[in-house]
Amino acid sequence: MLKISTKGRYGLTVVVALGSKFGEGPIPLRKIAEDHDLSEAYLEQLIPPLRNSGIVKSVRGAYGGYMLTKTPAEITAGDVIRVLEGPIQLVEGLEESDVPQRELWKRMGDAVRAVLDTTTIDDLIESGKSNVTDNYMFYI
Repeated sequence: MLKISTKGRYGLTVVVALGSKFGEGPIPLRKIAEDHDLSEAYLEQLIPPLRNSGIVKSVRGAYGGYMLTKTPAEITAGDVIRVLEGPIQLVEGLEESDVPQRELWKRMGDAVRAVLDTTTIDDLIESGKSNVTDNYMFYI
């Protein structure tokens, strides 16, 4: 059943943060936690599955941290969600459900998977940039 938990949301936050600094070297998890007001200890729990799946890699040392293994355009939101949340499934026991409903749930699941699998980390970075408004100070 698809329910995106904090694990999936924060995992996407980590991957988007790493993607926004792609090519600049490793980013410490502490920096991501501070920038997004998240628990560093919680983010540390998300890294092993992301690393084991090949989405991120770690760099040790004084200037170490984490980096993406591919460009942000090569990683989808679906890649991250599947690693952290499991299969993308809207309804459990779909094979046993009523036939008219089964088709509805299948089409809905296909639509959700299509959105997640066609939305890249690069897309999320770009949409974040376009949603940032300039802060203007007006003096009278």
